[in-house]
Amino acid sequence: MGIDLQLHDSRPRWPSRRSKCKPSLIRQSGEHGEALAQLIAKLPTNTSGKLWTVDPYNDTVLNEQEAEAALREIPDLLDRCTDDVQVDAIRSLAAYLRDCATTPGSYLVFVGD
Repeated sequence: MGIDLQLHDSRPRWPSRRSKCKPSLIRQSGEHGEALAQLIAKLPTNTSGKLWTVDPYNDTVLNEQEAEAALREIPDLLDRCTDDVQVDAIRSLAAYLRDCATTPGSYLVFVGD
């Protein structure tokens, strides 16, 4: 199980073969997918946070406002880290969340397995 991250400059559309949608992907990463999935899976559910809603088995999309709110959860996630791999995963997530929060009209997609 792993979670890849994709930053899009507009609402992501996964085009069919006949669609003429403009690609919206800015960048993506799967480097820390396993560690990210493990940490997010351990978050308490039904809280005011955003990251507990990330589904490790399906895609979850956050807009720029939701990404900004999720940034407030990073310190707690860093406290939950038990090794450098997990710390790197959360720092990478924080960078993606920051970029999404500061890019008007952008979306962050958590691509689950």
